[in-house]
Formats: sequence, C-alpha cells, structure tokens
Amino acid sequence: MSFFHDAKAALHSFATDIKQELNIIEGAIENEIHSHTHLNEACHNLHMHTRDNRFHSFAPARRGNDAKWFVDGCGYFWAVSIALEEAKESIWILDWWLSPELYLRRPPSQNEQYRLDRMLQAAAERGVKVNIIVYKEVSAILTLCSEHTKKALEALHPNIAVFRHPDHALSGQVVESEILSGIKNFSLKSLKLANVGEDALHALYGVNNDIILYWAHHEKLCLIDGKIAFMGGLDMCFGRWDTNSHPSVDVHPTDVNLTVFPGQDYNNARIYDFEDVTKYMDNKLDRTKNARMGWSDLSMCLQGPVVEDLRAHFVQRWNFIYNEKYDVQRDRRYHALTLTFADIPDGYYHTDGKNVRLAPVERDLDPEDPELASSEHRGLSGMASRAGGYYDRLRDGVHDGIGQISRHGTLGRDAGFHEPTSGMGIQLVRSCTRWSNGVSTEHSIANAYIGVIRNSRHFIYIENQFFITATSDAQHPVRNKIGAAIVERCVRAYQNGEKYKVIVCMPSVPAFAGDLHADDSLGTRAIMEYQYFSICRGGHSIMEAIEQAGVPDAKQYIRFYNLRSYDRINVGQAIKKVEEESGVQYRDARMEHDDLVGAGYDGQGYGTGAAPGQANPEYDAYQQAGSQVLDGSKYDSVAPCYTDGVPSIKDIPWSGTEEEEMEAFVSEELYIHTKLLIADDRIVICGSANLNDRSQLGYHDSEIAVVIEDPSTIDSVMDGQPFQASRYAASLRRQLFRKHLGLLPHQDYTKPDANFMPINKDPNIYDWGSAADFLVRDPMSREFGNLWNGTARANTEVFEKVFHCVPADNVRNWKDYENFFSKYFVGNGKEGEEKVEPKYAYGHVVKEEFPGGVVELKEWLDRVRGNLVEMPLRFMDGVDFARSGLKLNALTDEVYT
Repeated sequence: MSFFHDAKAALHSFATDIKQELNIIEGAIENEIHSHTHLNEACHNLHMHTRDNRFHSFAPARRGNDAKWFVDGCGYFWAVSIALEEAKESIWILDWWLSPELYLRRPPSQNEQYRLDRMLQAAAERGVKVNIIVYKEVSAILTLCSEHTKKALEALHPNIAVFRHPDHALSGQVVESEILSGIKNFSLKSLKLANVGEDALHALYGVNNDIILYWAHHEKLCLIDGKIAFMGGLDMCFGRWDTNSHPSVDVHPTDVNLTVFPGQDYNNARIYDFEDVTKYMDNKLDRTKNARMGWSDLSMCLQGPVVEDLRAHFVQRWNFIYNEKYDVQRDRRYHALTLTFADIPDGYYHTDGKNVRLAPVERDLDPEDPELASSEHRGLSGMASRAGGYYDRLRDGVHDGIGQISRHGTLGRDAGFHEPTSGMGIQLVRSCTRWSNGVSTEHSIANAYIGVIRNSRHFIYIENQFFITATSDAQHPVRNKIGAAIVERCVRAYQNGEKYKVIVCMPSVPAFAGDLHADDSLGTRAIMEYQYFSICRGGHSIMEAIEQAGVPDAKQYIRFYNLRSYDRINVGQAIKKVEEESGVQYRDARMEHDDLVGAGYDGQGYGTGAAPGQANPEYDAYQQAGSQVLDGSKYDSVAPCYTDGVPSIKDIPWSGTEEEEMEAFVSEELYIHTKLLIADDRIVICGSANLNDRSQLGYHDSEIAVVIEDPSTIDSVMDGQPFQASRYAASLRRQLFRKHLGLLPHQDYTKPDANFMPINKDPNIYDWGSAADFLVRDPMSREFGNLWNGTARANTEVFEKVFHCVPADNVRNWKDYENFFSKYFVGNGKEGEEKVEPKYAYGHVVKEEFPGGVVELKEWLDRVRGNLVEMPLRFMDGVDFARSGLKLNALTDEVYT
C-alpha cells in the first residue's frame, strides 16, 4: 500500500490538530515559543547567556575595526581572489551554496587560474588548511548538490575538508522512498506539504533535533588567516557574479573568448533553474534568445577585533558539526578546531586548561538559579578576571545613537550619538539555535533591526530579498515584529510632526517564477501574498496599520520599489557572417571555449576542462572567421546605456535589420539579494539575513550580520540642514542610490580599481562632492524625492509598455493577467490538445506597442535611467492570489514565511 494512500482523508483528519502538533515539535526543538515583539515585552529570561550584550548577541560591540563595502559581485570576488592568493595559514568558508567552478575574475579565458577550486587547491598545496561548511540540501527538492562541492574539493588535496550539514535523516518508522514520493513535487516554486501525512511530517520536521526541514545554513563568510573576513549576501556560487551595470546578455559574435558567464553561470531561474550542478556546463538556457537574470547584491570585507568574533562563530559551528557527525570518520583531514583563550569573545565555551574549545550550551540559564553566579555555569564570564580584564573591555561595547541594551533588554530611546574612540564600532549579530550551532536560540539580528529602526531619527533604507513581517500577533503565522517597529516609528513621526522616511527595495518576484499563473508557481505566489499582507493588504499590514493609527497617507512615510533591467542580444548580421564563414554554429564554438576554461562539455569529470592537447576544431574555426569580421563586439551589451556618461541607446549601431533589432531587446527583473539596513546615514546592518521569519527568528535558518558605526564623519545635509554623516554609511547609501538611478559610470570588470581590493590593501574610494553625489546626498530633500520617485515612475512606464512585464498595477485579476501578459508570452491549449506556442519569447518586446518600429522603441528605451521601478502594490489585489490553490497549513506557513 502506498504511504500516501487516500491523501485527502489523511489531510482532513490531520488538519484539526496540525498546528498543535507542530507547536509540540517546535517546542521540543526550541523549548521556547515567544512572539519576538521586543517592543512592549522582553524575552531576556530566554536569553540569559547574552543579556549583558547589546541586542542579546553572543558578541559585544567592538571598537577599532575597519570595513569596506562591495556593491555587486565583480569587485567583491576580485578582492576574495587576492586574499585567497595571499593566504598563508587558513581559509575558512561558510556558504549556503559553493560552486567549485566559479570564476572569481572575468572573462574566464583570461583568468583560468582564478577559478575557485583551482585557487583553493593552490592554497592547500602551499600548506594552507582549508575548512568549508556548506548547507546540506534536501536533495529531492534543491539542486545545489553539496555532495558535488564536497567531492570536487576534497579530491584536490588532503588539506581541504568540507562539512555538509544538517543531515536530513529519516526516522526508522518511515521509509525514505515513501517520504520522497510524497514530496517529489515539493520545490521552491510549488510546495505541496499540505498533502503530506502526519508520520511524514514528524519524520521530516524532526522531533529529536536531528532533522530540520528547510531550515538552512544561510551564512556567507570567508576568513583568511584569521585576520580578514569577507561576509554579506554573496555566496561563492553560480549566478552571483555581476557588475554595477548588470548586463543581461552574453553573446560575442566575433570572439567567444569574451564570454563572461560560462556554462550554468549564465542563468535565469525564471526560465530554466539550475538542474544538475554536477553537470555545471549543461545549460538549457539559450543565450542567443534569452536574458540572464541580473544579481544585485552587497558584501563587505572586515578587519579588526570583530574578526575574532567571526572566528569564534566559525569554530563553534565547525566543532558542533564535527562532534555530531564527523568525529567517527577516519579521515585525517577532519578534526576539531581550537582557539587560544585570548582569541575567544564571550559566548558558550569550556576550557581544557591551555586552550578553549567551543562547546554547545546544554540548557538555558534560569535567572533564579543560585548556581548562576558560579564560574562553572557562567562559562568564560566567570574567568574574565583571570584574563586581565579582557572581557571587561569587550563588554564596554559602543554607546551610540541606537542606545545600549539594558539588563532587561530594553533600548534607551533617548540615548545620544557618541562615537567610538578609534576605528569603526562593529558588532556581530546572529540567528542560530541548537540544530544549527548547538546553542540556545539567539535572534540578535532581529533585535538589531528593531532597535535601530525604533531609534532612527530621519530615515531608514532597506534592501532585502524578502519582506515578510508582522505588525502584531494578529498576523499569525508571521512572528517577527520588524514591521511593528516600522509602524511605531512612522506613527511617532506623524504624531510629533517629524519628517521621516522609509524606503524599501525588494524583488518584484521572489523565488523566480516566470508565469505566475502556472501550477508550479504556487510557492512564489504564496511568498508574494505574505509580502503583500506585510506591506499593504489583509487588515494588519504596515501601511494599513499606519493609517489606522491616524496617519492620512502611509506613503508619506514609507514606499516600496523593485529593480529591472533591459539589454540587447547581439545576434545581428555579424554572428551570421562568422557562422557562414566558419561553418560552425556560435553555440558549438562557445561550448568548446567552455571546455578550454574548465566549464567543460567534454565529460572530463569534475571540471577538469579539455584534456591536454585535445583538438578544438569548431572553436578554432569560429575564432579564425570571427577575427576577419570588422564590426567587432563593442556593443555586445547595451546595459551601459542606462548608466552615467555613455551614449544614448538611439546612437548604438546594429548590424542587422530593424526587425531583428527589435526582436533582440530583452528585459528581466534585476534580482535583489542584498540584506541591508541603513539608518540616518550613520548605522549599517548588513549580512546574510533576509527580512522574514526564516532568517530572523533564530531557530529557523542560521544567519550572521554586522552592525557598523563609523566615527569618521563627512559634512552632509539632512532635510536641508547641515548634518554630520558617517563616511561608511553615507558612501554606501549614496553608491547604491546612484546605481539604482543610473548615476554611476559603467563598471569595467577588466580594469580593477581600489574598490576591487580587500580592506588590507585599499579603503573604499568614493567621489565625494561630484555632481552625481550632490544629487543623492540629502535623502530627505524634496529635490531628491522628485528625482527618486520620478525616475521610478518613468522607468516603470517604459518597462510596462515595452515588455508587458508583471507584476504590474494594471493587472488586478487573472483576466487582466491573461490580456496583459499571458496572450503574448504563455502558450496555451487544453490537455490532449495541440499546444499553441507563445507569440513572443519570454522577456521580449511586445511589437504591437510600437507601430513606428524600432525607432519608436528606442525613443522609449532612451528614457530609462538606472534600474529603479515602482513596486506594484495593486497587483492582483482583486483575487485570492495563492491561498485557495495552495491549501496552506501550519507547516507550509512556516516554510513560506
């Protein structure tokens, strides 16, 4: 009998008590259920081990640091490559996904030694110890293939050790094949847990701390020699490398050596997601017809005392995983890590005399427990006096504009801004718990977000991949109350007659669905629905709650935006000429090129590339013919046309017919993966944490972030008044705003500058006082507001007309969706009937809009500046967008939020 026999009956019988059952499971894992408001109630009794540190972090705020931002992956990965090349002792990496075949410098044909696996192998051969932790995915659903990562890297050298965690072990009562058959359609796009039986839920969700379904290790961290750290939103994996200009195309008719994104690195998950990353070269996305999805992200490089906290975090993770699953394996590369006592900040540790070994906390401390005062139960806190006051200095922290957290977990709202005495003040904050780190639950990232928002004085700017949050407990199942802090601060501004602003940038479509009406897009629709309920719908959203408190128009205080890009695929006469002269198709020549750079199609195993001396006749013939074609590859991408100081799209030549040029234009959302908050141009929170329950609660996904306060100031303006801004926060915010508005120059990835260097080489460079800088320096001014909102509105109008992209405000129901999008881009035909192919390929121009042809089209595209567009808050507000089709239950609620 099938395990899922009569699934409907099982679901019906289970529905009445599923929430109670899941609370029992969650309670067994956490031994705590609380609301995470932190506005009117403290939860410090649940976090006694960290109550003396600001935000209840395991680490205090630390003085004397340096930090450097990297907007997008191009400069960041270049800096990482320098650090890897110079590593002498150790390389420690945490990643959600790590692709051994990732090129850290581009183009690959000129940078073959800078492929990640080759760099790690070279370091290992120099005697560097390489320790890597990656998320062990549920292989039935995700295609990350951490097994490939482990096998490919460990095969290179004995100095490389890779841990995969957590194990998704199944209970002895349930057979694996039955579980997998029940969730075979369970993906990021279409989750069908509502049809899974009770035994399967228990086995998958885990009741013995062994299994955490979909709770992932999500940190992104690279530590070099324990001295400098790279962290933020960028995994070292396919699809993340990008420039500030975000080219969407990668066809080079006269020289395939200019290919920037080899193999699966050229990706658009809205058309074809990664399928089998062991065959990283096998990419079904036809780059002569489809755009890639641009990747907007942020990471940083750090040095100073905060690196010691990051080292301690890594050692804690490593040793927890080692003790859980690797200590029984007889591989000499696997061993626990230790740090000397002086290296370890406050936390959950035990001593063996000479060294300190990180160990899990066995239980939360009871504040009424008389044993609390003993050094045995206080960990290193009780040994501080024997360390010469070391920990006393750490606990001094940084007093700042967000206030110092008190013994009872409240924030001093009226605290003034006091700068650290030297260097940047940086505090490491985390989301972690027993399943991820072997420690009691910590959600100091959420505490930091709430504290900074509540104490901000002028504005907050948020960029995040997701935006799911609650304004009160009435928004169950969403628990994190970052939304409540936003509401409270906006309402307070209105009541006090203050000028205040919240700007949020987020993806228009999270989780990558193309056709939102398709069955496999239910998961994406569920996430989008939760986001809309967080923002503007459902009775308890942020904008509704603000107006319910008496504010006439919530948009006066908070607005939401997306990013979108366009480009032109260079498939005119030049590529046809070269194909005719060479007798070789472009795709075949590029595939052989990918063999040569080790993104190969030749079956050489784990990315060894073409065999020595192997002939590449199609590549050679194509390249020879291409060198004779004079039109070259100067305009292989037109993405620079919406950046600063480049020619108009109307002046860019084309080698084919007007009809061919119109068909060559493509558009795609620019996917925001950044996890950032900037307050008042003074405080920055950045790391790996999304703005949702998964990242913020602590006992779901594991995350890290840093709170940065730079005492070095710059003369600035806030709402027309002189203002002293932090150099770090202000330069980062202005760099991002200028990128979104098209006020940065085109970024040439072949010409590194100081912003391609790690922090120990050069600080950030920024052109203070330039004309473009002047336009964005005062985020509260009317002039800036007009520029920002005017650009977003103009770009939105162009993209909606040219490409009929959705979501869009004029699409309020499924009939609107059909008329505006589906009839152009989605094939139809009932089951058993011949399928009708779509009129246009996804992401291409709707020609009916342009009776004047390509000249009229380019007149419209010439209006686009940067990538900023308005978020369509009225999209599908006339229908039940997801819930009726999804059968949401308590577990799917948890997964989606």
